[in-house]
Amino acid sequence: MTTQPFIPAKQLKQEYGVFGHFYSVELASKEVVECRSVLEIVRHDQTPADHAELSELRPDAVFIMMNPGSSRPLVKVNNRIRARAIHNLPISLVPTKPDTTQYQVMRVMRIRYWQHVRVLNLSDLRSPKSAEFIKTFQRLERDDEFDGHSIFSDDREEELSLKLPRNKKIPLVLAWGISDKLTPLVERCMARLPKTRKAIGLLEPGSTNKYRHPLPSLHEQQRIWVEQMIEQFEE
Repeated sequence: MTTQPFIPAKQLKQEYGVFGHFYSVELASKEVVECRSVLEIVRHDQTPADHAELSELRPDAVFIMMNPGSSRPLVKVNNRIRARAIHNLPISLVPTKPDTTQYQVMRVMRIRYWQHVRVLNLSDLRSPKSAEFIKTFQRLERDDEFDGHSIFSDDREEELSLKLPRNKKIPLVLAWGISDKLTPLVERCMARLPKTRKAIGLLEPGSTNKYRHPLPSLHEQQRIWVEQMIEQFEE
């Protein structure tokens, strides 16, 4: 395979737009947690004037990653819902500031000539630090008995069916990382994925369901992740 140039973020921002659905969940304890349920990455020249239409369009691929990280809305958002109503979560997409992980997705898109990628996460909880995120989701599930932070929970089955295209030709790219602490979320997700769909990802050696995250700490490893991911599509 020919080595691909590692496109800088500045150039990627000129080519792709990012739109996310952000919301807040009020738990029974009155604690409020900040979330993002879906992210749509799309070429600027393919972006509909009404961003809401992105939810209805069929993406070229769906990525499933750990959690939303540090991406944030570029406009003020006031979408609060009570935990017990999470099954009725309305979707409203707003322009979003991407984080470094999303630039990795754009690099794959560019090489594959994809126009539109949808990003789902094992959990909707917004947290840029994975250790902090893991502690939060474990606490919410243990103390509040709240698993609705995940689109793969039973309460959000209908929502997942709308966001996960049924067309077998649309690749499912798994890239949620290799931490064993994610196992409950990973198993919940895998149970919801269609058994007939072939998943693509960089499986960690010795693992059956841990896929390497797009953003390893070293820049050279980030470049290698992109190249190895592209190779998955060429096999």
